[in-house]
Amino acid sequence: MTPPHDSDRSHLEGLIARIVESYHAHRHTQHLDATFLPSRARTVEVIEVMRRIVFPGFFDDRRLTGDTISYHIGDMLLELRTLLYEQVRAALRYTENQVERGRGDACDHCDEKAKDITEAFLERIPEIRRLLATDVAASFDGDPAASNTDETIFCYPGVDAIFTYRVAHELYNLGVPLVPRMMTEYAHNETGIDIHPGAQIGESFFIDHGTGVVIGETCVIGKRVKLYQGVTLGALSTKGGQAWRGRKRHPTIEDDVTIYANAIILGGETVIGEGCVVNGSVFITRSVPPHHTVGIKEPELTLRSRPRKKVAR
Repeated sequence: MTPPHDSDRSHLEGLIARIVESYHAHRHTQHLDATFLPSRARTVEVIEVMRRIVFPGFFDDRRLTGDTISYHIGDMLLELRTLLYEQVRAALRYTENQVERGRGDACDHCDEKAKDITEAFLERIPEIRRLLATDVAASFDGDPAASNTDETIFCYPGVDAIFTYRVAHELYNLGVPLVPRMMTEYAHNETGIDIHPGAQIGESFFIDHGTGVVIGETCVIGKRVKLYQGVTLGALSTKGGQAWRGRKRHPTIEDDVTIYANAIILGGETVIGEGCVVNGSVFITRSVPPHHTVGIKEPELTLRSRPRKKVAR
C-alpha cells in the first residue's frame, strides 16, 4: 500500500475535526462519555438465548435429548440471567442519567431493581412458552400451506415477530426502559412486522405473511385474532406529538376477529367487535358492532379490447 502523502493526512485531519465538531453541534445524535447505555448486540443475544429456551431443539447447535435437557436449560438460564441483568441495569442507570446527569452513575438501588426484574422475568418463562404454544398452533391451524408446526416455527415471520413481542412485552410490563423497544425494532428489521412492546395481545394470535403490519403501543387485541400483511392498527392523529403520551391512541380488536390485507384501523376509541371480519384495503376510524363484515363496494371493472399487432413473416 502506498503511504499517504502529507496532503492526504492534512485532508483526513480536517475531515476528522469537522465530524467531531458535528458531534458537539448535534448532541442528541451521540452518547460520548456515557457510562451506562444498553447494548443492541447484547440485547439481540438475550432474544436468541430466549429463543433456544422457548423452542428447545429448534435453534441449538447440538442435538438435545430428554436425558440432557435439564442440564442444557440450566446452563442457558444462567447465561440469560447474566445477559439480561446487564442490559436491565444499564437501561435503568441510563434512564436515571437522562433525568439528571450523573445520578445514574450513583444509582445503587438500580442494581437491586435490575436483579428483581431479571428474576421476575425468569419466573414468567413458562407463561411465555404457554402463550407462544397457542400462537404457533394458531399459525398452523390458520394456514393450509403449513405442513406442520415445525415449519411455522422455522419459517414464519409472524411467529418470529410474535415471539420477540411476547419477550419484550414482559419486560415492558416490568418497567424496563428502552430494551423492550430495542427488541421489537430488531424483529421489525428482520420481519417487516412492527409491534410495539406496550400493545396488549391475547393468546392464539396469528399474523399471516406479515410484511408491513403495524400494531401501536396502546392497541388491545383479544384472543384468536388473525391479521394479514399490510394491516395498520394505528393512531388517528399524532398531531401534538408528546402531548399524546399516556393516552389510548390505538384501536381495540376483540376476540375472533380477522383483518385482511392492507386494512387500516385508527383511533383509541375505535373498537372492532367480537367475531368481525374486516375486508382488505378498508379505512376505519369508527367502531364496528360484533359479528359484522366490513368492506368497500367492489370497484367497477372495465374491459376493452386491444388491437392485435401484426407479426412480420
